[in-house]
Amino acid sequence: MTTLPSVLSDWFAAKGWTLHPHQQDMLARAKDPATLLIAPTGGGKTLAGFLPTLAELGPTPPPGLHTLYVSPLKALTADIRRNLRTPIEGAGLNIRVEDRTGDTTYTQRRKQRADPPQILLTTPESLALLLSYEDAPRIFQGLQRVIIDEIHALAESKRGDQLVLQLARLQSLTPHLRRIGLSATVENPPALARFLSPRTTILEADPGPDPDISMLETDAAPPWSGNGGRYAIPAILNEVTRHQTTLIFHNTRAQAELFFHDLWLANTEDLPIGIHHGSLSRESRDRVEQAMAAGQLRAVVCTGSLDLGIDWGDVDLVIQVGAPKNVKRLVQRIGRANHRYNAPSKALLVPANRFEVVECQAALDAVKAHSLDGEPRGPGPRDVLCQHILATAAAGPFDADALYAEVITAGPYAQLTRPEFDACLDFTATGGYALKAYDRWQRLKQTHGKWHLRDPRSAALIRQNLGTILEIETLKVRLKNHVGGTPLGEVEESFASSLTPGDTFLIGGQIVRYESLREMTVEVSRTPGRDPKVAVFNGTKFATSTLLADRILRIFQQESWPDLPTHTAEWLTLQREV
Repeated sequence: MTTLPSVLSDWFAAKGWTLHPHQQDMLARAKDPATLLIAPTGGGKTLAGFLPTLAELGPTPPPGLHTLYVSPLKALTADIRRNLRTPIEGAGLNIRVEDRTGDTTYTQRRKQRADPPQILLTTPESLALLLSYEDAPRIFQGLQRVIIDEIHALAESKRGDQLVLQLARLQSLTPHLRRIGLSATVENPPALARFLSPRTTILEADPGPDPDISMLETDAAPPWSGNGGRYAIPAILNEVTRHQTTLIFHNTRAQAELFFHDLWLANTEDLPIGIHHGSLSRESRDRVEQAMAAGQLRAVVCTGSLDLGIDWGDVDLVIQVGAPKNVKRLVQRIGRANHRYNAPSKALLVPANRFEVVECQAALDAVKAHSLDGEPRGPGPRDVLCQHILATAAAGPFDADALYAEVITAGPYAQLTRPEFDACLDFTATGGYALKAYDRWQRLKQTHGKWHLRDPRSAALIRQNLGTILEIETLKVRLKNHVGGTPLGEVEESFASSLTPGDTFLIGGQIVRYESLREMTVEVSRTPGRDPKVAVFNGTKFATSTLLADRILRIFQQESWPDLPTHTAEWLTLQREV
């Protein structure tokens, strides 16, 4: 069994900390080729994933990359870096921990390629970039372990398919690589285990107590439609005053901005409240995260940017404004409160309107029944495979037989036939039957049995387009006459094109006035006033999951609704009569 260095064990003892059973089990399984740990939020699963690494590196680790940590969120990598430094610095371990995401500076990225840290925290997109460079074999030559946090969130999208192809590539570069998957919300553990690796061991921790979750009771009834939860602001502020730190989740950035604006206007006690979402500048997000970590904020209005795994120890209440749309997402958000082992999370749901009361009730019932949503996975998508083939070519010449053998070790591509692989290779090489007449699509050619880029200069373009996240063209928003200063954030290009000088909109919780568009930057000025003429930029919208939709339909089909609030039951009765 792998044991912790004495300096780390002594540090734990001095803190009065003892390892949880699943953390001890992870140390015992340190040599296993692949392990999927399912543990509740606040159960220390991320530390459990890193314990074997800390044990193997010890007080004086050798140089070079030992462990790669992959997360779906940039904010999560920053949070993990902060949390890892506590035991590493406390025990005096000489271990470098760095993150590499889209926010990492060009200079830092260059340094990391030349001299990788022992532990690198990254995202699937940044990992794809690293693997596309010619020196990838040197960068990853000593890699021993990959930790994939919140693996369920990645497995549900093409980002997961991209990631398992990257894992197959890493396994080819370092055959003894070990894999660890971490999650708190898994509806089908065997399927997720196969996604991680064909040789995965499943380790399930004590699930802990059920969360304390209910709908927020308000003096005012929800409106029939719309409103964004603003009717509940007095009750929400009351809950904020009664708790230490509250996270107020919204499903879109637009809803978060509008709600924060109205919440701030009603905040007569001047409680310190922040806002956090992906369209704000990195500096704005960092300020909020640092204030959260220091316990300086009473509430944060946020979106999915703080969904997964973030460990804010002072958060003791989560409020979800608007129907959650997805049970897994709700469980993850609930887990931000009382983020400690065997401590029940506390959450309140605030339906935006009466229809959402029904959806919130369906979500509550699903959480209490431990019923999680999830659709069966299909085979690995071919467009992701084509992108992977091009990224492999950007790193250097490859043998088609070897690459096919590598690809089918990735779970979603295990059933890929050789003709299907060859069709993808032909498409990337020639553009296929539809595009082969155009020279720009002649991207690969074969020389001496190996495929390589026809024009090495195309590698830069391939790297610029790596990833499966659908990007929307955005423009930076900056205060006028602050050239070179910190941007406030960014808005979609389509939104910016609809603005005329004098229009006002919300960003970062403040009202700004559109002045001009200069050098692809939206120039604004701060403006007094309470009501922006233009609501806010567009944002991602979520669809209701199949599981929740089925539960909502079953509620609609009931003869009566004794479990629903009176105002909603009467509204449904009226709808039925009409």
